[in-house]
Amino acid sequence: MLWLLRSRPVGAGLLLRSYAASSAQAIVLRPYQEGCLVACTDALQSGASRIGVSLPTGSGKTTVFISLLSRMTPPSVSPKATRSLIVVNGIELARQSAQQASRMRPDWTVEIEQGMTKATGLADVTIATYQTLLRPDRLAKFQGSYLKAIIIDEAHHAAAPSYRRIMAHFDADIKHPDVGFEPPVLPHKVPIIGFSATFSRHDGLALGSVFDRIVYHRGFLEMIKEQWLCNVRFTSVQASLDLANVTLSGRTGDFNATSLAHVINTDTVNRLVVQSWLDRAATRRSTLVFCVNLAHVRELTRTFRDAGIDARYLYSGTPAAERKALVDSFKAGQFPVLVNCAILTEGADIPNIDCVVVARPTRSRNVFAQMIGRGMRLSPDTGKEDCHIIDFVDSTDRVAGVVCTPTLFGLDPSEMVDDETTESLEERSAAMEMMGGSDTKDHIPDPKSITYVDHENPFSLVDHASGAPHISKLSSHAWVGCGGDVYVLECLGKGHIRIEPLKGENGARESHFQAHFTPTMVDKGTAHTLKIPMFARNRKVLTAETLSDAIRGCDTYATTKVVFGPHALGLLRTARWRKHPATESQKQFVAKRWGMRGHPIESDGPPSSDKAKSPQDQIANMTKGQAANIITRFKHGAHKRYEKKIQVERKAAIAASKERLRKARETVRVGVLEA
Repeated sequence: MLWLLRSRPVGAGLLLRSYAASSAQAIVLRPYQEGCLVACTDALQSGASRIGVSLPTGSGKTTVFISLLSRMTPPSVSPKATRSLIVVNGIELARQSAQQASRMRPDWTVEIEQGMTKATGLADVTIATYQTLLRPDRLAKFQGSYLKAIIIDEAHHAAAPSYRRIMAHFDADIKHPDVGFEPPVLPHKVPIIGFSATFSRHDGLALGSVFDRIVYHRGFLEMIKEQWLCNVRFTSVQASLDLANVTLSGRTGDFNATSLAHVINTDTVNRLVVQSWLDRAATRRSTLVFCVNLAHVRELTRTFRDAGIDARYLYSGTPAAERKALVDSFKAGQFPVLVNCAILTEGADIPNIDCVVVARPTRSRNVFAQMIGRGMRLSPDTGKEDCHIIDFVDSTDRVAGVVCTPTLFGLDPSEMVDDETTESLEERSAAMEMMGGSDTKDHIPDPKSITYVDHENPFSLVDHASGAPHISKLSSHAWVGCGGDVYVLECLGKGHIRIEPLKGENGARESHFQAHFTPTMVDKGTAHTLKIPMFARNRKVLTAETLSDAIRGCDTYATTKVVFGPHALGLLRTARWRKHPATESQKQFVAKRWGMRGHPIESDGPPSSDKAKSPQDQIANMTKGQAANIITRFKHGAHKRYEKKIQVERKAAIAASKERLRKARETVRVGVLEA
């Protein structure tokens, strides 16, 4: 063996583990690893002290940061700062880092600080889990004045309060989450260097709160092309999943696991997953399956076993010793399928994986990349030639933002992908670009009918404030659109006719319209004095299949049953009275309502005229017809419908903005990070 694990007592009841190597293992750095080291050293020499490195799974991040620590020397102001601290998020990563450090630098003392394993704090390199360092007594043994560098592995976690609670002890510029924390005064800036395969977060926490900038980035597609990672074959299985009602996490924007499991963890979908594996990957030696939650893990494992496949599973509650034995057996090829839920997304070094089944939809590019990245390590010793990625995409009721194989290459999610390579998928993507670009948006079917657009702002002066300019093409009478396909004709003080969509069972809207006439019993003043209703019970006028038929029938009813003879001319949109200046009571009503609602007044005048006027000027110059239409619209609920529409649009805009930001956070670029 190239390294030995030895234990020795240090003080009462203290167990110290240190790693050492019997001989150095010659490490020949790959070109990109050397380039990464140059980028890091240049940044540190320029004065940067908090930098990030983005390298994909299988690229040898541990080799890179151990090599970087080897090249770093104590600052001139602190010649005793010769030690290094490596912070990881799990015991497996701690062991892997300790073993690699001892292989590469047998002259170093290497210790682990985790759980019952306690370090002295005096070793050249200490690997510690962040969970252990959250204990003040465990953190106190690592003094910043003696550290030449801190490495954070899986650094996309570093913005979390738990990590900042630790890092603030070594850099005063990192804000401690606890109010009143006093950072120690150190003789030198301790460089903090983060490494991650997915150097971004989709939960809104800014990595700029810990790191100043990313100095190096390498994508996994580049690594595959250059054959630093294994070749990959992709298959996307079209599954009839209905994700429309799956709730989203307000923190991450990804699917809520419990809600998602109701759709994914079904007998039908589980059988589809197993059958797809049998059809496409039964000859694969080592398949890793990602599930939604523990219940899904158990059910899918059972489905594999029912099909005669030796599948086993692990999850966060699997005891450490059992987990290690299970993973070791899987590495040794003793069984073909290992099912897990989020436990092997990070830090799992299992090079022999030659198939990854993504049985859990995700809206996070990071999570998807982490899952498929588990199978991209090179493993020539096991005869591995490539890795087959199988994922399941939604063919109906697809939710926007779901990441899958096609979207990874800029293709439409409905594109069929079966046993294709990265090269063939990139060629398809390039061909789509040449044809005008791929369309990865949700498919929107052609409309089957024309929907009129109302000016739903009750103060809109467009088309004499009618609220529905299209109505002028159907009738010469002064019909007013009140939003929601509700139309009203005021009958000169004798009542009003109202047309609205006919509601079917359970409130469902039908294609028909119905109309009612509501006659006036007494004028408003008399009704107020006598405290009686102003209107009589409404009467049904008609039911019609189309709005045009309804308008035509109601026009006839209005001129034959409500307003007779020459008086019917007053119903016209062009009636002389409608052009007269609005009355003071009309103006007061509109001004009061406008001031309460605060909506802008739309006008059909040119920009240099009406639109340039103040609301007060527009009200002052309002005609009787415009004011009457606005008042009618208020009386029949136009303002409520409009405000509800504005509220819906505002929520949609906020959701769209959040989605853009979520996707932007998952784009990794070399450069300065925003705090």
